[in-house]
Amino acid sequence: MTDAYVPDIDENVPLPKNASEAFPDLTPQQELDMRANVIVLMSELTGQPIAPTKDNVVQAQELGKQMMADPKMRPEFSKYPNETLAYLAGMVAQMNVQIVDDLADIKMYVVNHLVDTVEHAKDQKAKLTALRALGEIDGVDAFKKRTETTVKVQTMEEVERELLNIIESVEHKVITVEAREIVQNEGEIGLEVTDGVLNTPEDE
Repeated sequence: MTDAYVPDIDENVPLPKNASEAFPDLTPQQELDMRANVIVLMSELTGQPIAPTKDNVVQAQELGKQMMADPKMRPEFSKYPNETLAYLAGMVAQMNVQIVDDLADIKMYVVNHLVDTVEHAKDQKAKLTALRALGEIDGVDAFKKRTETTVKVQTMEEVERELLNIIESVEHKVITVEAREIVQNEGEIGLEVTDGVLNTPEDE
């Protein structure tokens, strides 16, 4: 007779009452991704394709709008068909936007939609409008002129030293003037310029 093997079990460790309680805390985005991965895996294992109907598409779009309007919303994904969840997850992944209360993600959502509009616009007016809106987004700045300002931090001594150097250079600045001979006629006062100084015959 062999002895029964009993594994070591920690005492006084509370066990979850059900699977829902044992489930880790996830954000709506994480839960959606997890469910979508399971749905895709089951589809590959069973060979049954995921084919959302028109109703599934509408349902996924409405759920996505609700989650975007209220980022703190926690939908009960278990109530929705697999096709709806798969379409919703694919829609979010395609737009590369997380359903969270984050301005950076909202900005990415807007940029991706504008790019999609540019690529699929049926007329030039709609395409140009989307391009203009895309170019004006902060970070893209396609139509903005950039002005850069360099701030130089100096001590009072350095500022005074630079000012003195400027003043000295102005004081010792030599102005070169071309001198020419003036022919003096009778009754006229002759003027000439010598070394930048205006001279008259009386000065000589």
